[in-house]
Amino acid sequence: MRIHIHIIFHFIIQSNLSLEMKVSGSDPIDLRRVNKNDQSCEVFQKDQLNCCFEIINDLNMSTTTIDPIDRLLDAAQNGKTLIKNRDVLHFTFMPNQILHRDPEQEKITQSLLPILMESRPSNLLVYGKPGTGKTLVIKKVLSKIQKRVEEGSFPIKLVYTNAKQETTLYGLLVSFGRQLGLGSQKTTDEKMWLPSTGLSISEVFNRILYVIEKNETNAVFVIDEIDYLAELIQKTGKDVLYQITRANERLTTGSLTLIGVSNDLTFKERLDPRVISSLSEEEVVFTNYNLPQIREILDARIAVAFEEDVVTDSALNLCSAMAGRESGDARRALDLLRVAAEIAERSQMSTVTEEHIRMAAEKIEENKEVIALRSYPLHEKLLILAIMKSSEISTGEVYSTYKSLCKDIRQKELTQRRVTQMLSEIEMSGIIAGRIVHQGTHGNTKKFRITVSPDMVKTTFKDEMLLEDIL
Repeated sequence: MRIHIHIIFHFIIQSNLSLEMKVSGSDPIDLRRVNKNDQSCEVFQKDQLNCCFEIINDLNMSTTTIDPIDRLLDAAQNGKTLIKNRDVLHFTFMPNQILHRDPEQEKITQSLLPILMESRPSNLLVYGKPGTGKTLVIKKVLSKIQKRVEEGSFPIKLVYTNAKQETTLYGLLVSFGRQLGLGSQKTTDEKMWLPSTGLSISEVFNRILYVIEKNETNAVFVIDEIDYLAELIQKTGKDVLYQITRANERLTTGSLTLIGVSNDLTFKERLDPRVISSLSEEEVVFTNYNLPQIREILDARIAVAFEEDVVTDSALNLCSAMAGRESGDARRALDLLRVAAEIAERSQMSTVTEEHIRMAAEKIEENKEVIALRSYPLHEKLLILAIMKSSEISTGEVYSTYKSLCKDIRQKELTQRRVTQMLSEIEMSGIIAGRIVHQGTHGNTKKFRITVSPDMVKTTFKDEMLLEDIL
């Protein structure tokens, strides 16, 4: 509906007159006949406020602007979205064919073939950087094996956990136990009950072996990001990994096979030598994808996730180049594409362009760093703050500043040895960077610097009451 300009102009004149008359104590002025959308409308003996309400209401009724919520909901209901299958753009999606990983699929399948012959396979260790397809391949191989033995007399149980998502050894073992059938409620069989807290680590593991033996289960434990489990073991001093790798020596029926998946090629250096020999009976290494391979992976996903010609060739090339050049990480490439598509969709664009890819890269990088900063325990946050206060600082200087910060917030400081370990762990995440500095006769020292902006650190930590006075 259109409101003519002369109406508003007339209203302004009349409003001024009305105001003058009210000030002098006169009665409200009568407004004369005005034209609205070529329809006559009589307005008699109304004060200025009522006139305002009437014209504002007309304006509201006349606007062509659609509510932003309704606009997005209408578009979704009418199918006006860029992405027709969002699951395909997530790294957990299992495609019919895993591209450029045939040799790795063959090696892992060969390693697990004894299951089909009703015997226990060797423990397996799988290496590779994030986004190289390790978990995807393992899950595919295991799911196909599972289908083949489902109706057989050799029961197998595939048990999966991600060590990074578990903050304690107890929680990780409980996850295993639940998947094997250990309940959270007491039963007549005490050993078939596994409480969420309260037992010793050794007792939890004993109950896991008990249920395996009782059900004659051939269990395959898949521990993704097993390097984080190695860190938990270091912190607690518990030899859980050793117990898992030697479990078959205690089992009379059933079996336990371990598949460890690691992003860190050097993590074995932190393990007990007794564990290394039994854990890495077989090993498979996943190399990084190259740029053409990433482009082909994205192309295959785009064909399923989008309508034709939604993603421009230039956007696809840029997305592939960013992921291929930086890390060979297919997961990052998929994340870039998904976020870029969401940005384009929210802007009501019909295609995904290079600019959307660049915007997605900025958004992902910022989110990743903020999430990492928030996830650190208190003392690791204090170390980050200690490093932030200098442009470059040695390990000894970090510890000195850290102790001072602990004193400021009345926290008991950790040992220098533990602090050194924590610095290495933080460095792995990329939030800080360290370099070896040669000091001649004084030997070598390691100096650290923060890799994110101090403003980001302050903004992320500002809501923590303990830290607000030292930011």
